Amino acid sequence: MKSLSIVGSGASAVHFAQTALERGWSVTMFDVGRSRPEHVRPELSFRGLKDSHPGASEYFLGPRFEGVLFPGAKGEYYGFPPHREYVFAPHRRLQTLSNGFDPLTSFARGGLAEAWTGAVFPFSDAELVDWPIAHADLSPHYDLVAKRIGIVGLRDDLEPFVPAHAHLDAPLELDLHSKRLCERYAAVRETLNQKLGVFMGRTRAAVLVKARGERKACDHKGRCLWGCPNDSIYSPLFTLRELERHAHFRYVQGALVRHFETGDGGRVQSIVVDRDKGTQERFSVERLVLAAGTLSSSRIVLESLAMAGESAPELGGLMDNRQLLVPFVNWSLLGKQVELESYQYHQLALGLRGENPREYVHGLITTLKAALLHPIAQSIPLDLRTALDLVRNSHAALGLLNLNFHDTRRGANRLALEREGEVTRLSVNYAPDPGEAARIRAALGKV
Repeated sequence: MKSLSIVGSGASAVHFAQTALERGWSVTMFDVGRSRPEHVRPELSFRGLKDSHPGASEYFLGPRFEGVLFPGAKGEYYGFPPHREYVFAPHRRLQTLSNGFDPLTSFARGGLAEAWTGAVFPFSDAELVDWPIAHADLSPHYDLVAKRIGIVGLRDDLEPFVPAHAHLDAPLELDLHSKRLCERYAAVRETLNQKLGVFMGRTRAAVLVKARGERKACDHKGRCLWGCPNDSIYSPLFTLRELERHAHFRYVQGALVRHFETGDGGRVQSIVVDRDKGTQERFSVERLVLAAGTLSSSRIVLESLAMAGESAPELGGLMDNRQLLVPFVNWSLLGKQVELESYQYHQLALGLRGENPREYVHGLITTLKAALLHPIAQSIPLDLRTALDLVRNSHAALGLLNLNFHDTRRGANRLALEREGEVTRLSVNYAPDPGEAARIRAALGKV
């Protein structure tokens, strides 16, 4: 039987592994694999947990109140709760120096998708123009993954920018805020499309409207941000659990892959792994798949080149997608009751047509419901009582648009290794292209 070894347990890793197993391969997966905590009182809604669970304050704000953002704190208002810190916690044996770039890595079982909002949008031909593959090459695989995990969406005004695929389930019921936005869009649709190049439609989200195996359908508990107790929102962790039941799959947890070793002809023969207990092990591999995320996979390559004798290995062409968070208020909902027991993440998406197809800007519209509101209240330049009253009466009207911009490969954006004694650091240097500021101004003008 042919065998392969995979590094990482994120979306690419688990679906590569599943396909390999289906084709008769044996698979070994190496992963640090930090485990998520068990769901707290999964039968309760957000309001029920907040009102009746004796440990609610610790759950929502942390045992040391680390979820509280004090006046003057930097960072996003729409952050993640303390009990999900395991997703982003750094590894003590790895260090990163970053210039112009805010790196995100994860050592959790399931990877960064343990903290995503479920957005799943296929690449279009415009986005793949610089690559040796086209959308048609990927299309059947998008169909397959959608069938495996469950994705909701519609064929609508965004289809020219977001290609359709098979196995789309009907979307979740819209919350009132999103309904109002859809009604307003329908009334001014022609003007927005033709004059501004602005389009709106339903998001594509990996969330269940029907139960699948151990995963339950979304029943609008309102706990999405805090960790869906129904496991309705997809995580690669769920696929990993299925893989672990396969006779020809082996999961090696607590394994930080440092580098690979090659033999004659440059073929990979083994990997060197740091174990949690402080020891180091060497594993023979027949074929190696690096699926540990862009930065972690690149670090493995760079360390492997360094161990093979290259003095200062570098990788060029690093890309990023700039994200802008644009808050807004839906005036028609001021003073209305907020819908806490509803789907908390984006239900609508916004598309901004660019001067050429590759400059398309994609936006996700989130109506704020069960997010932490104290950072908003404390930023209002009024006394506390007035600020709280204002937030309560505007809560149902608050929204956030997350705009995502494209990027291109540029040689000056590089990853490198820096050594200081026995310490090795990944150095990240990134600068946006000169035209980005103008594109951001144009997009914000449309918004």
